[in-house]
Amino acid sequence: MSLIDYCQTDTQREIIRAVEREGSNNKAARALGQGRRSVDECVRRVKGYAARRGYAPEHGLNRPQPDGYALKGSSALVDERSGETVLQWYKTDRDKERQVELVREMVEEMSQSIPPRKKIKPPTKCVDNLMTVYPMGDPHFGLYCWAAEVGNDFDLKIARQDLCNAVRYLVQQSPPSRRGVLVNLGDFFHADNFEGTTAASGHILDMDSRMPKMVNEGVLALKTCLDEMLRKHEIVEIVNAPGNHDPILGHVLSIMFGHWLANDDRVVVHDKPTWRHYIEHGKVLLGITHGDKTKDAALMGIMATEQPEAWGRTKHRVYMRGHHHHDSRQEYNGGVVEQFRTLAAGDAYAVGHGYLSGRDMKCIVYDREYGEVARWTCGIDILRGS
Repeated sequence: MSLIDYCQTDTQREIIRAVEREGSNNKAARALGQGRRSVDECVRRVKGYAARRGYAPEHGLNRPQPDGYALKGSSALVDERSGETVLQWYKTDRDKERQVELVREMVEEMSQSIPPRKKIKPPTKCVDNLMTVYPMGDPHFGLYCWAAEVGNDFDLKIARQDLCNAVRYLVQQSPPSRRGVLVNLGDFFHADNFEGTTAASGHILDMDSRMPKMVNEGVLALKTCLDEMLRKHEIVEIVNAPGNHDPILGHVLSIMFGHWLANDDRVVVHDKPTWRHYIEHGKVLLGITHGDKTKDAALMGIMATEQPEAWGRTKHRVYMRGHHHHDSRQEYNGGVVEQFRTLAAGDAYAVGHGYLSGRDMKCIVYDREYGEVARWTCGIDILRGS
C-alpha cells in the first residue's frame, strides 16, 4: 500500500505518482513543470490524511482505519527473546472533520433526486432599499419538555406550530421589503445523532421521538416559513449556522435547501460550509454565528478580519448570535453584537440550574443607508393568545 491509496483528487494522484517515480519532491516538481512548494504541500496533505487513517510506515504502522476515524496511537506486545511483535493494538477515535465531509458528500448525492418545488408568485410591489431579517434563536426541534416538571410543554408539534406562526405574524408586520432573510442562529435541531446526546460532551438530552421524524418536522417547518416570506418579499434568503447541538445537521440543512431551491431565482441559500456567515446590504453588514465558539468582544475584530472590504464599505455592523437563549445587545468598537431569545421552552437541565429566559422571535428591518429602522417582536404570549 502506498500514498496513492489516500489521494483525494486526480491532481494529488499525479503528484504522488511523480514523487514515487522520480524519488524526490524536487525531481517530481521538475518533471511535472510545477513549483517545489506545490509538490511539498500536496505530499504534506496526503501524508496527513494517510496518518489519520493509520498509515505511517516510518513508525511501523500500515493499517488503514475506517473512513471517518483517525489513528490516535498503537500498543504492541513484543517477545523478549526474539524481539518480534506478537500482538498489536490500534487506538482510534472519530475524525470529526472527515465525518462532516462524509455527511456533506452523502447529502449532496441524495439531494440530486429531490424534485423541484412549485414556484410562488412574487409580490407586486416591494421597497428596494429595505431588508427584513428574521433571526431564529435556537429552535431546538426534537426537544421534549413536560409542563409538570419545567412549567411548559414542548415537543415537535409545538415547535413546528410556534415557529411557523411566529414567522407568519412577523411577515405580516414587516413592510414589503425587497429582501427577506431567514436566519437560523444554530441549534435548530436538539440533537445530531440517534443517541440523543450532544456531540462534544455527550450530555443526554430530553428528546421527542426519533431522529428521522425530528429532521422531517424541522424541514417542513422551514419550507412553510420560506413560503410565507416569498409571498411578501421579492428575494428570500436563508442562512443556517451550525450549533453545538447540531454541528452536522446544521450543515446538512444548507446542502439540502441549496439543492432543492437551486432552480428558484427568488431564493438564495447561503450554503458555505463555514461557522460564520456574512450578509451585506448597502451600508449594513451582518455577521451570523451560533456563538458557542467565540467571545462576543472578539466578534467585531473577527468580522473586520474576515470581511475587510465589506467592513470598509459599511457603517452599520451587527453580529447576530444565539446559544444562551437570552436577550442581549452590546456595542463594541465597530459595531453591535446582539444575542436572541428562543421560542423553545427550557428543558429540565436549564430550568433545574435556574437558566431562565423569556421566549420570543423578532424581525428587524434595515435600510441600505440608515441601518436599522424598525423591529417587531412576537412573544410566546402572542402565539398562545392567537
